Amino acid sequence: MKLLHTADLHLGQIMYQYYDRVDEHDHFFGQLKGWCDEHRPDALVVSGDIFDIQQPSAAIKAYFNRRFVELHQRFPDMAIVITAGNHDSASRIEADSEVWGMSDVKLVGYGPATDTLEREEGWQDAFIVELGSGFIVALPFMSSFRKEVVQSILDRVASRNSDGRPVVMMSHQAVGGSDYTGHSDIGNLRMLTDEDMCNGYDYLALGHIHRPQTIGFDLNDENKEQSTYESGIMRYSGSALHVSCDEQYPHSVSLVEIERRGGEVRLQRLTINELRHFYTLPETGKAAAQSAEEVFRLVDEFCKTKGSGYIRLRIDCRAALPADFVQKIYDKLEATGNEVRFNPKTIWENGSTEGDEKEKPVFELAELQQMTNPLEFVRQVIDQYPELDINELERDFEEIEKEMKKGDLAK
Repeated sequence: MKLLHTADLHLGQIMYQYYDRVDEHDHFFGQLKGWCDEHRPDALVVSGDIFDIQQPSAAIKAYFNRRFVELHQRFPDMAIVITAGNHDSASRIEADSEVWGMSDVKLVGYGPATDTLEREEGWQDAFIVELGSGFIVALPFMSSFRKEVVQSILDRVASRNSDGRPVVMMSHQAVGGSDYTGHSDIGNLRMLTDEDMCNGYDYLALGHIHRPQTIGFDLNDENKEQSTYESGIMRYSGSALHVSCDEQYPHSVSLVEIERRGGEVRLQRLTINELRHFYTLPETGKAAAQSAEEVFRLVDEFCKTKGSGYIRLRIDCRAALPADFVQKIYDKLEATGNEVRFNPKTIWENGSTEGDEKEKPVFELAELQQMTNPLEFVRQVIDQYPELDINELERDFEEIEKEMKKGDLAK
């Protein structure tokens, strides 16, 4: 069985409330199509967060349709399996599943119902895609992940897999032991253990964490183009694009080959050549900019030498900046036709290169929107307020929640 594994497309993402990324996704899909053509996989699996928000525009929905119709038409023998992530609307993904199913493209929005185990035998088949070369268990994001339910599906596969074909499971979850550098909303999700993910698969195609990695193995492995693992590995393919400026690591698509159930898993990392990269000016390791003139010079030089990318500024907090400083930055970048894009979340430093002053957390708007629990924001900035006791705050919030629930019951 041969498959391509990707996840976290985040179609429709608007960077810094201003820049759409359609051409960047075009660039990604061009590479994905090339890899499908070169490697001719049995299946393409996309493990969640297809869209950046739960209610994407009609234009972005049409873009999704167009891109995956193109892939299906060009590679009709390649199965396409797409599952919903926490950024997606399960109902919207599910609503299109029957139409896509007419083209043998599997879309899964909802996970198993809570009373699933009490249902008639065979309910598990709705989450199983059987191919001539193997089985795919297609599970979307599930806020109430139940180990016994998932194991039941894998057991069902085992009962149907009389000839020992490989088994792949998809899941959009946060698994302990993963490196989630640059991923701010991790605290909103339950962190599962490897035991929670059950057994009975050869390869677990994970989504949600944006950094490509195989759980339980050194991140230095990501520098290798190819690796071989024993059956039962869990892997994040990583996001299609750098979703934030803190994701300073290569992104990739995973090419996976498994000959038989319980056999070795051969992995090839297909590095994505992103259309635009993220840069910091001045670069890390150098002193922060001391004046507006220095910043303008750095921006002009970047536009001339690089000509494309997202830039974020590092400025000495003692620097005197004119009132129209930000507008002047935008004016300079306008000549590049939006090829050079500005992150207005400036990193303010004291000018030292020794790191003796801790950098304050920087939050993107989308990151803040995902923080449904105010305590999650407090936890991320608590180091700046040594006088606060996080345990005491948690107890206070718990009391407030209890009082609010009492009020709701009283109504």
